[in-house]
Amino acid sequence: MIRWRDGLVTQVGRSWAGAVELMVLVGEQPVRALAYPELVGTPVAGDRVLLNVGALDKGLGTGGYALVVALPDRLPEDPPEHGHLVKARYTPLQAMVLGADEQDSPDHAVLRDADDLFGTPVVVADLHSALPAVLAGVYEARPNTRVVYVMTDGGALPLAFSRTVASLRDCGWLSGTVTVGQAYGGDREAVTVHTGLLTAVHVLTAELVVLTQGPGNLGTGTRWGFSGVQSGEAVNAVGTLGGRAVASLRISEADPRPRHRGISHHSLTAYGRVALQPADVVVPDLDGEFGDAVRDAAEPLKARHRVVRVGVEGLYDVLQAAPVKLSTMGRALDQDRAYFEAAAAAGRHAARLVDVPPPGV
Repeated sequence: MIRWRDGLVTQVGRSWAGAVELMVLVGEQPVRALAYPELVGTPVAGDRVLLNVGALDKGLGTGGYALVVALPDRLPEDPPEHGHLVKARYTPLQAMVLGADEQDSPDHAVLRDADDLFGTPVVVADLHSALPAVLAGVYEARPNTRVVYVMTDGGALPLAFSRTVASLRDCGWLSGTVTVGQAYGGDREAVTVHTGLLTAVHVLTAELVVLTQGPGNLGTGTRWGFSGVQSGEAVNAVGTLGGRAVASLRISEADPRPRHRGISHHSLTAYGRVALQPADVVVPDLDGEFGDAVRDAAEPLKARHRVVRVGVEGLYDVLQAAPVKLSTMGRALDQDRAYFEAAAAAGRHAARLVDVPPPGV
């Protein structure tokens, strides 16, 4: 299950919050590797490293690194004693963290009886690549919104794997992060999606929340075998806690796979079958036959949800000016414009809800 390699660090490359790229010589083969210093220590040129090369050998696009498992000749010191939440539980690299909701946390008193999101809008998206596009729509409609990102464990477990999140923090587009389930590395850790959402609102004072899995969506080409099923479960959590779920559709005009063209079957299954709580499902008002097809495909979602048509005028320019590189499944903005405009439209709609009292208030 693990493909082990032993190598020598020849070069330390770029780094971002929580991660550093390396070049490692494995035999006579140079290999691109990634290390998480908080887990394994800080590698330097000349260090011997143990690597896991499974994803690299499989040629996975998102996981195209050898991952540093240990610096066996220079182990890091023990971390400070705090927290008893175990993430990546009972794997060789399980990490002990302090959960916002556990008894020893300074946030525990706030969260102990927290039970309501008070109508806070929560944009739910399938793919991690939607995150910057959603934020572009949010800030176009409502500058200076305080946005917190809740990362689920459907993709990468370490938040540090995402260069996108690091860049969004640096430019001020994210006010905070919460990692839930088996994911770890956020500003706050939480046990479940529910406590993660409550932490975002009650502890990090989010005005708006974006919830997606980390990088590395898993799909098997079957109706139910994809990690984005979590999107429907997240809608249920938001509704149960009194938030306002805004469902971002996965839409593509460029994906070569028929099941993902138009509205992806991932969105239709997650929101149409898994989500039992109501959401605002945002349908971008796209032009032409493709736009008509998207609107037609969204019709069945009206059985459970409020389908909201949102204009996309001006969003392309906003997306072009985004402070991070936009890419989904290897396609840039101009290669799959509809995908990014759909996510930005969801952000635009959610931002307009921030100052509107929820129904019944």
